[in-house]
Amino acid sequence: MPTLQLQVSPLQNPEHYQALCTRLTELTARVLHKRREVTVVMIHDLPAARWSIGGQAATQPTACLSIAITAGTNTPEEKAAFIAQAYAELEWVLGQEQGLALASYVTIHEHPATDWGYGGHTQAYRQTQARL
Repeated sequence: MPTLQLQVSPLQNPEHYQALCTRLTELTARVLHKRREVTVVMIHDLPAARWSIGGQAATQPTACLSIAITAGTNTPEEKAAFIAQAYAELEWVLGQEQGLALASYVTIHEHPATDWGYGGHTQAYRQTQARL
């Protein structure tokens, strides 16, 4: 039940958004072992004038990707691999001509199973039911 929120600048063409959704979903399934059919990717784009790095307007494509997962479901090695590979995917799609700004980020947010809902039930409830 991971959710990925990606902020990008500058605005992209629709093909880039679809490519990012597909590539990030596949990466999440392959590296973090999450189910594709419940992986959600949301992309928010900002005009370049609304993104700054170090107080200066960004001059290269820039991205900030956050993924929310259930705490304890991935190893530190899996999370490190996801961060590295997600950055590479962002650079491949967004930074083809100018490169991706180094101050682009990938963060993983882990939520306790009691605080993560899917289909109206917490992950903790779903885990308990799966054991019955």
